[in-house]
Amino acid sequence: MPDNPFAPGQTPEQVSSERLPAARPWSWVPSLYFLEGLPYVVANNLSVAMYKSLSVSNSQIAFLTSWLSLVWAFKALWSPLVDGVSTKRRWVVAMQLAIAPALFGLMVSLQLPSFVLYSMIGFFVVGFLSATHDIAADGLYILALSDDQQAAWVGIRSTFWRLALVFGEGGLLVLAGWLGEQHGAIVGWQLTLLATAALFVAGAVFHGLLLPRAPDDTPREQPVQQAWVDAVRSFFAKPDLLRGLAIILFFRFAENHMAKLVVPFLMDDADAGGLGMSLTEVGVAKGTVGVLCLVAGGILGGLAIYAHGLRRWLWPMVVALNVPNLVYVYLAWFQPADRVLINALIGVESFGYGFGFSAYMMYLIHFARGEYETTHYAFATGLMATAVWAAQFWSGWVSDSLGYQGFFLWVVALTLPGFAVAALVDVSEDFGKRTGS
Repeated sequence: MPDNPFAPGQTPEQVSSERLPAARPWSWVPSLYFLEGLPYVVANNLSVAMYKSLSVSNSQIAFLTSWLSLVWAFKALWSPLVDGVSTKRRWVVAMQLAIAPALFGLMVSLQLPSFVLYSMIGFFVVGFLSATHDIAADGLYILALSDDQQAAWVGIRSTFWRLALVFGEGGLLVLAGWLGEQHGAIVGWQLTLLATAALFVAGAVFHGLLLPRAPDDTPREQPVQQAWVDAVRSFFAKPDLLRGLAIILFFRFAENHMAKLVVPFLMDDADAGGLGMSLTEVGVAKGTVGVLCLVAGGILGGLAIYAHGLRRWLWPMVVALNVPNLVYVYLAWFQPADRVLINALIGVESFGYGFGFSAYMMYLIHFARGEYETTHYAFATGLMATAVWAAQFWSGWVSDSLGYQGFFLWVVALTLPGFAVAALVDVSEDFGKRTGS
């Protein structure tokens, strides 16, 4: 990827009003998005496995943990504060430092009698800090990189965000399972959370040294309240608002609906309709093989958009996002015992999701463009989290009512809204495509 920010024949004067790309993005984009993804996977994914291993029911798991998505849904409410006070760079480092004691508190909560209640409070605190970190990190990404670099790096940033899933659903889940076998489930989870907290302290120190100081990364001069009012007004004045809302809410509706039930399905006994896998086996299948394939799909998706633009790849990505959900229909109906086959099928579904999700993320960047793009991007990703909650809070009840076989057929039916709203995506031919030679 060339370091020269100017297109052939351009002079610095010709691009003086444009955003210049930050130096050495390899030194900060991967680690930034790894630590952006890690608290999200702790709150939304590891919480499911933790409660399942501690004998909480499927319907209670899906219902309780789905509410965590609302923390990310409402982050737009305080995004003008992040935009108007201090710099995005400082917010990023501060939130990484704050997540460490929050994880320590979550660790302590597991020893309390009403551990479900107190651990949920802990997960909400982690979620709030994580959502605030997202606002600052995404804002810094937008401010520090030029438009074509944002497209070029969308696959890389998504890749390292998903590598946090590998580390979380794979490494941390396997670690918790192994420690649980040695010391008991609660102690296993406590030691795993303690190790994660230490990682955030190290990450804050690292980013305090290496994050870029973008020229545009300055607080807005207007009062925070006025900035919030202006950002909201301009957001709702977008000419394509209704189209954008429909796309954000329904583009990946089926996948959102399914997400909370995959791990319980893999862990439940065959008599309950599941595959009877251990916590460690799930960590390998879903959190390692699955997420590595997710990463590969995300990288190829970002490169495809960078090479030819979003419009060229939109429909292949929509198909890749939705059709592989049939994998879980097969697994639920035939309940194969072959772990290699299960891992391979999970890899296929995950690769398709990673490839298709690239289109969704690029659309969010397109939708947020404008004067308040940091805040508008927070609005857009907040709506994305709302869509996750709306699909998930009742998914456990549907699964209990239909059984896993009927549930995954229902998920396939829910892909139809995703195909419908994909037809509404309207971007220019060259949006996301590399500029210059």
